[in-house]
Amino acid sequence: MTTRGKAFEPGQSGNPAGKAKGTRHRTTLAMEALLDGEAEALTRKAIELALDGDGPALRLCMDRLCPPRKDRPVTFDMPDILTANDVRTATGAIVRAVAAGDLTPDEAGAVAGVIELHRRSIETSDIAARLDAIEAQLQSTKGAPNA
Repeated sequence: MTTRGKAFEPGQSGNPAGKAKGTRHRTTLAMEALLDGEAEALTRKAIELALDGDGPALRLCMDRLCPPRKDRPVTFDMPDILTANDVRTATGAIVRAVAAGDLTPDEAGAVAGVIELHRRSIETSDIAARLDAIEAQLQSTKGAPNA
């Protein structure tokens, strides 16, 4: 009994260039062809169903009229973060804002992610400055005469 091998070796594709940018799936194109010219009639029917109390049609219409909010600006008192040590104070402010109901836990997580990104940026900058100082010190000792 022989087992069938794989069509392509791992890491190789039948089309190495991949699909051309903007190429659309045949099913999508077929659906668009069927619906072509019917958008107004379908929209009117969905509205009529919604007005007659059809729950899914009503939800569809409401989602189009007033989509769920994905993001919003948040305001709360947060201290400046100038050094990595300031992160503890900032995260404490986030915890207090959640406890007070000023931030939702999801919003707090998003803000904490921004703080973490800022902390890493500060640390990277600090490491670069230290490395520059070490390299400058090494250069100055190379130029100094041996004792």
